Amino acid sequence: MINYKLINELYNSLSKQNKEWIDQSIDKIVQAKEKGGNIVVVTGSGPNIHEGVTTLIAELINKGIVDGVTTSSAVVAHEMAGALEKVHRVDGRKLGIPQEKLPIDNLVEASILPEEDAKMIKEEFDYDEDYIARILAEEGNTIIKAAGNLAYPLGLRTERLAREAEALAKANGVPLEYVVGQGADRMTMLGAAAANNKELLVTVPQLVGGGSVGLAIGDSISITERSMRIAKMLGKADIIIESAVALTQEIHDGPFELYTGHGIWPDHEGYYTYSLANKTIIRIDLDPNLELAWRKQRESNIVQEAIAKGLPKTKLTGVPFRMEMSGFARLPGSIPIIEDIGKIWPIIALKVAERLGISLDFISYPQGTEEGQKMREWIVENVRPVNRKKMYAAFKK
Repeated sequence: MINYKLINELYNSLSKQNKEWIDQSIDKIVQAKEKGGNIVVVTGSGPNIHEGVTTLIAELINKGIVDGVTTSSAVVAHEMAGALEKVHRVDGRKLGIPQEKLPIDNLVEASILPEEDAKMIKEEFDYDEDYIARILAEEGNTIIKAAGNLAYPLGLRTERLAREAEALAKANGVPLEYVVGQGADRMTMLGAAAANNKELLVTVPQLVGGGSVGLAIGDSISITERSMRIAKMLGKADIIIESAVALTQEIHDGPFELYTGHGIWPDHEGYYTYSLANKTIIRIDLDPNLELAWRKQRESNIVQEAIAKGLPKTKLTGVPFRMEMSGFARLPGSIPIIEDIGKIWPIIALKVAERLGISLDFISYPQGTEEGQKMREWIVENVRPVNRKKMYAAFKK
């Protein structure tokens, strides 16, 4: 059941300006979809997983609203492990692990696996059940967190599976994201993209952050092929939604993009290129400096002038620039929404779906709400790790 009252309360709690920008964004998305256009989402890492946004995006892919995704290697790693999982965390020193082998907080984690997942992983490798029992017996904290990473055995299994997927990817001439998508849950972006023949790709700046998963993704296809695939995805997009993402060079400084990027010489040399000039770019970001840069550009063209004259943007504008701010601010179709993605995504998703006559079976909520906590429990219980057998079976046809 969707809590319409809560989502209306989230909308009503927003500033007047954010309401205007959200309404404008919804209008643009609906108009694009009614004309058969494409929506591409560009996600960052942590908050998108924790707030249930990646699960919501999977739902929007399954419902035909989202047509492509770029993301981080960390998100791929988490989704390979099921997005969110429940773990027990204890001080590793109590287990006799040397402190120099431990992370800064000295904690180690055991995955609290459903019986079905435990059996599946046990068939793949003989993980140490005694070690898990020792962790679970120690006093510590049981929490829900992004799946995989340091948790044993799910984190180790994910990294090993990524290397297997890399070999499959190279043998079949496809990105690793496509390979693992074949065995991924349909309520992950990986699984939804694979099931609906949509593309999901990790951007080059976000290859780091997913441990060995990121390395395997980076090694699966060349950087040039990855950048070209992303360029073609963005080139087809009418709307690009940036969701809590810091590194967006492929969009605002892309090697095959003409308006704010480096596409002039590839275009001269006969490569595929595209332009952001007539696209709508919606950026959901908590940094108020994004709005400040956006406003300064519209009031005085100061950002473009600084670039044209080779002057430092930060000194000239008084805004501490991140790279993507200047590209975003200069785009005529850019819309900044300065707010928490956990609040914004359910509002946009529900209102867009209603106007398109689409019924959603899943909606996300801010994790700080009671509904958000229930949502996170639902993801833990229902969104499963990549099924290795299904992944391999897809390439035996």
